[in-house]
Amino acid sequence: MAATTRIRPGLIARRADEVTVVIAAALSDVLAAVQRAADRRDLTGTPPWEAVARALQRDHPETGESDGSPLPVSDPLLRMASVFGLGRAEGDLLLAAAAPDLDPNFAHAYGLLLGAVGPQPASAALLLELAGIPLLSGAGRALLGQTAPLRRWGLLHLQTGPLNLGRSVTVGEDVVGALVGHPVQEPVSLAMTVDPVDPDELPASEAAAQLAAALSAGTRLSWIEDPVGAAGVATAVAAFAQAEIACSVFDLARRPAGVGLIAAALAAVRRAGLLATAVVLTGAEALVGDDTAAEAVALLSGSPVPVVLIGRCRWNPAWRASLPVVVRAVALDPDQRVRLWRKHVAAEQVPAELLVPYRLTPEQITAAGRHVVAQAGLAGRPVDSGQVAETVRLLGGSGRFRPGSGAARTSYDDLQLPPETLNSLHRLGDWVRLRDSVISRGPVHGAGGKGTGIAALFTGGPGTGKTLAAHVIADTAGLDLMQVDLSGVIDKYIGETEKNLERVFAEAENLNVVLFFDEADALFGSRSEVKDAKDRYANQEVSYLLQRMEHFNGITVLATNLRGNLDAAFARRMHFIIHFPDPDAATRRQLLGRLLDRVGELDESDPLDLDYLATTIELAGGDLRNIVLAAAYDAAIDGTGVGSRHVLAATLREYAKLGRRAPAGLLP
Repeated sequence: MAATTRIRPGLIARRADEVTVVIAAALSDVLAAVQRAADRRDLTGTPPWEAVARALQRDHPETGESDGSPLPVSDPLLRMASVFGLGRAEGDLLLAAAAPDLDPNFAHAYGLLLGAVGPQPASAALLLELAGIPLLSGAGRALLGQTAPLRRWGLLHLQTGPLNLGRSVTVGEDVVGALVGHPVQEPVSLAMTVDPVDPDELPASEAAAQLAAALSAGTRLSWIEDPVGAAGVATAVAAFAQAEIACSVFDLARRPAGVGLIAAALAAVRRAGLLATAVVLTGAEALVGDDTAAEAVALLSGSPVPVVLIGRCRWNPAWRASLPVVVRAVALDPDQRVRLWRKHVAAEQVPAELLVPYRLTPEQITAAGRHVVAQAGLAGRPVDSGQVAETVRLLGGSGRFRPGSGAARTSYDDLQLPPETLNSLHRLGDWVRLRDSVISRGPVHGAGGKGTGIAALFTGGPGTGKTLAAHVIADTAGLDLMQVDLSGVIDKYIGETEKNLERVFAEAENLNVVLFFDEADALFGSRSEVKDAKDRYANQEVSYLLQRMEHFNGITVLATNLRGNLDAAFARRMHFIIHFPDPDAATRRQLLGRLLDRVGELDESDPLDLDYLATTIELAGGDLRNIVLAAAYDAAIDGTGVGSRHVLAATLREYAKLGRRAPAGLLP
């Protein structure tokens, strides 16, 4: 259904006597009122009012030259009056305020009446007088009050000024456009506009049917709980389609910087009202923690058009005393995702098994598919899995956790680990990749109220590859790694650490990233006997983490050098516990060879004995990387390739840095 199709009259239309011909306050009537007002003013030194009137009449011949018959009521005006509940006087005020934008001659006429030099918008007093409303009328002034429809929905704007009736009154460009049948889009609603997928592309859902029944019954405000990867927007659009109501979709997360929730909600409602459509507002989890959330919900509750809010969280009863209609969107199953991908990416380009792990909404899949095809066209090569993965990372917010799209990605080939450790990592990667397939089979993951997440614990000494392995798990699944900054989480004030952690978990669920806790024992330490208040609150933090981990719906990786410091209760909540041992001589030989392959030119006059170095240098992989990096810089300073002298010197410095005695075979 087209976005500009009007709402069925039976749903929102007001009584017929409220949308009569006089609502439109024809421009000829406004002109006549202006002329009468001009006759009561001293216009000495200005062009004769009759000349201005004749010019206006000539610009609007359809108004008639003899009898001053009003313009026919236009379809856009009737629609606007019906949607926003405007009466006769409000219609007069709106058209009188919009007149300078509809015809510049009115702006000149208003300037004359206000004693100004040049064109001017109407003042509040002039509007009331033109509409024939006494200035001392309380009811008349109420029509321009903040809670009146004209100002509540932003149809009129009163500029700041010292005198209430002297303030200028303007009409937004979008409203003026609507009055002439072409409602242009203002910046806030334009930034938030979402192009939804066709609901026919997805199978019918029970949630859409329930919501459609509520909308047909006249429900004004509804809430869709939309987990990661669920079809919340598609559910809302399908429900409106079933109820034969057009809708416009906006995303609160896309509102411009500095625009609050209330302003964003107002822009969305006004845009939808001008189009005579309902409103779908996704990204409604932005209400959580916002001081204006209750006020924004109150505004939406009184919306002149039906509103459906879509959020990742559950409805908060603190936002509104009465509960809205609530439904839960269902996540797309793997087959549905692949079918949507296949509209853009062919099977010979990217196999289905590489598309399944991406937990995207239908709208994100459509956007990603178009993007990868466009990028491939610009590069002059066919679509491949790498382009798909990079596009998915961009959609998931990769810019917040990594550099741009040129950043190198990791794979299992970057790991040099014992076979049993590597096999465990491959198995963890398979779990991450196939998680949604298992979830679609039944609620085994979330039985007993538990979340659908996967948790892994990496243990081992420093430099054994735990952090690199976490990057590999994320990269091979097409996800981003969100590394928790402990300095920004741990707080000395009671209760603040839990609040900070809740924000971290919620953000990780919303962005669908791999949540990585390095040095996890700092947060997940063992609970101890309570001897003072400090112990009690520390134990509360650990207990909170235990509960939050069980209800987390994402991927969590914990890394620690000291497994014994972790609370024993975490072991049961871990699906994987993978130990990273210190590398043996054979592993060190592979690591050194791989690292030296990346430094470019080697010094053939000073060859490296990798077998000797691997046997002698008993350090972890991270330390070996530091040695090769330092050797590469030393070689660049000398202007030569990397040679044995550079590696040996870097090794001695690394041992000194670690506070350990260097092996005798390396000493000069």
